[in-house]
Amino acid sequence: MKIAIVTGASSGMGRRFAETCDKAGPFDEVWVIARRAERLEELKNVIPYPVRPIAIDLTDRPSVLKVKALLEEVKPDVGLLVNAGGFGRFEAFTDTPAEVNLNMVDLNCEALMSLTQYVLPYMSEGSAVINIASVAAFQPIPYINIYAATKAFVLYFSRALNRELKARGISVMAVCPFWTKTEFFERAVDLEKPAVVKKYIAMYDPKDIIDRAWRDLKRGKDVSKYGFKARAQAALCKILPHKIIMSVWMKQQKL
Repeated sequence: MKIAIVTGASSGMGRRFAETCDKAGPFDEVWVIARRAERLEELKNVIPYPVRPIAIDLTDRPSVLKVKALLEEVKPDVGLLVNAGGFGRFEAFTDTPAEVNLNMVDLNCEALMSLTQYVLPYMSEGSAVINIASVAAFQPIPYINIYAATKAFVLYFSRALNRELKARGISVMAVCPFWTKTEFFERAVDLEKPAVVKKYIAMYDPKDIIDRAWRDLKRGKDVSKYGFKARAQAALCKILPHKIIMSVWMKQQKL
């Protein structure tokens, strides 16, 4: 049985990847993973293949082990893994509860890494792993400190793993979106506190991000960036000292 696995599938880019997974198909079944069971059930009406909803919290290690056990039981051929689960927080490090920062690292880094490791034994030549990173991965960002650091981990982990798996014919690609219209901001922003991010120089549609990601995957790229402003910012972060980049960010956001 050939399957696709998509985490963070209940909303945002994860949901869009799940809805369009026929771009990497065909599949006999699509496993969709997120916390909200009712949202996963809704996907049965929009995904062009049979859907297996798996409602778990990826920051809970025993729950992730349930996916590992299911893989061992079914022994599928995994043609696609999309790690789209994640969240960020726009707030000073010292003002953010430690449990929130730890949870961010658990979901954005640990869950992504562990699920990838559990899935890889079931992948064969032609399979692909897509990890959601961010343009934030290219620079240190005060007041979005932990989120940017976790996405830097995702970016470098993905690119290095892509090189390691070349001999097996398995590709790994990091998707690095800029600001994108999703439910991400509902958790990232505390409306009861002064806003950290006051200016968004671009706001993209998740459809465009994912359409570009599918094209870049077929082209064999290990990083996918959509939009001129996203690509320009990533390029500038390679040229300019990060000290200057951070100063520009602070001035732009009036911090």
